[in-house]
Amino acid sequence: MKIKITVLASVISLGLTSCENFLDIAPQSKVTPENFFQSESDFQQAVDGIYAPLQGLYNDQSSWAMGEMRSDNTHYFYNVDYRLPFPEEVADFLNGSENTVTQNKYYHNYDIINRANQVLDVIDDATLEPATKNNLKGQALFLRALSYFDLVKFFGGVPLPLTPAKDLETASLPRATAEEVYAQIQADAAGAAELLPNKADQEAGRATSGAALTLLGDVFLNRKEWDKAEEALRQVTGYELLTSYAAIYDPAKKNNAESIFEIQYLEGTSLNLHSTFPYFFIPLTPDHAQLTKGPKGSQNVPGSGWNIPTEDLLAAYEDREADQRFSASIGFYTGASPISDTSYVNLPYIKKYQHSHSIFGQSNQNFPVYRYAEVLLMLAEALNEQNQTVEAQELLNRVRRRAGLGDIAISDQIGLRAAILKERRIELAFENKRWIDLVRTDNAIDVMNAYGAKLKSNGAYYYLSSSSYQVDQNDLLFPIPFLEIQVNPDLTQNPGY
Repeated sequence: MKIKITVLASVISLGLTSCENFLDIAPQSKVTPENFFQSESDFQQAVDGIYAPLQGLYNDQSSWAMGEMRSDNTHYFYNVDYRLPFPEEVADFLNGSENTVTQNKYYHNYDIINRANQVLDVIDDATLEPATKNNLKGQALFLRALSYFDLVKFFGGVPLPLTPAKDLETASLPRATAEEVYAQIQADAAGAAELLPNKADQEAGRATSGAALTLLGDVFLNRKEWDKAEEALRQVTGYELLTSYAAIYDPAKKNNAESIFEIQYLEGTSLNLHSTFPYFFIPLTPDHAQLTKGPKGSQNVPGSGWNIPTEDLLAAYEDREADQRFSASIGFYTGASPISDTSYVNLPYIKKYQHSHSIFGQSNQNFPVYRYAEVLLMLAEALNEQNQTVEAQELLNRVRRRAGLGDIAISDQIGLRAAILKERRIELAFENKRWIDLVRTDNAIDVMNAYGAKLKSNGAYYYLSSSSYQVDQNDLLFPIPFLEIQVNPDLTQNPGY
C-alpha cells in the first residue's frame, strides 16, 4: 500500500510541477458524459443501455426467488448433491443481509437508475427534434420509475439519487422514506405517460404511454389509492386479450396485442442477449431437451429444479380441464433423475416459458412485466374497493372467459376481493407477482405461516428447519445488502436483519 501511495503522490507532484492545468485536461481516449452526448444516435444508444440491465434482472434468481418462491406459489426441489443455499434461504424465510440473491435485485435496479440519471441529467439541454426528445426522455423516466418501484416494494425506503453521482458524497446517500420514493415514482411515471407515444406509434419492445399508465396504476394500487388507480388504468387503451392464453408467451408472438411491457431477449447473438431463466424451471433430468424444447446439451444444468409449482397452487385451479391456463402453464414429468436416490413421479414444472430454440442454454423467450389481463384485474380491484362491484365483477369475468371458465356471481365486496386475488394468482402465475400481492393485501404473514406449517408437517420436506417459515412483520421487506451498509455509514438496515 505504501508503494502505491508513493507512486501516486509522485505522479501528482510531477503533473503539478510540469503543467499548471494538468488536472483540468479532459481524457481524450475515454468516453465520458461530457463528451458522449453529442447527437441523436448518442442519446438513442444511452437509452438502449438503460434497458440492458433488465435482461440480467429477469434472468437472475432474484426475480423469481423473491417474487414467487417466497410465496405459496412455488418451492424448490431439494437436491442433496448440488446445493444453492441462497435461493433456498429466500424461500424458507432464512435469508440474511449477505444473501447474494437479494443483493442482485438491489444492484441490478440501481444500475438501471444510474444509467437513466445520466440521460435525464442532460437531455433537456440537447438539440433534438421535440418528438424524439420526448420519446427518449419518457423511456428513461419510465425505466427509472420501474426500478424504484421494484426497490421500494422489496426493500422499503432506499437511497433516491436523481442525478449522476459525481463524488463520494453524492454516491453515498442515506435512505429516503418509502413515501418519498413513491412520490418520485409517481412523478416519473406520470411524466413518462405524458411524453411517450402509444403502442401503435412506438418501436416494439420499448416503453409506451400505456406501460407508464399501467405502472402508475400499479403504484396507486399498492398505495391503496383506489380512485387514482382507477383513473390511470382507465386510460390504458389500445390493447386486447389474446384468444389463446398459451400464445401470450410464444416467442413467435412477442410484443403481441395483450403485451404492455415485456423484457426482450434474443438467442444466437455474440452479445449475450438470450434468456436463460426457463432452464432453471425444469427438474434435473438425464435429457433436458425433452422439457426445454431446445437441443441436447450438458446433462448437468446447474440450478435446475427451482420455482417448482406447489400443491397449494395446483389446488387453486378450480377446473383443470376447462381452464386453458393450467395446461399452458404447468407440465408434469415422470422419469429418472441424476440426483442420488431420487426418481420423479408426476413432478410439476413451469411449462409456459418452454419453447423451441436452436442453441443449448440460449432461449429466445421474453418475460412479461405487464399484460392487459393484469390491467383488467387491477381495475377490477380498484373498483371493488370503491364499492363498484358490478363493473368489477364484469372485468374479472372477462379474464375468466378468456381462460375458458364461466362467470362468477359475487355481489359483496369481501367475496369479490378474495375472488380477484385468487384470479390474479392463477392468471399471473410465475410472473413474479404473488409475493407482492400477499404483502400489499396484508395476507402474507397468515398465508405463509399456514403454508409453512403444512410443509413442515409433510415428511417430504424433511430438510426444513424449525426456524423456517416463522414469518413476522420484519419478513415483509428484504434487507439492504450487507456490503452497502459497510461502505455507506449513512444507510440503516431494515428491522430484523
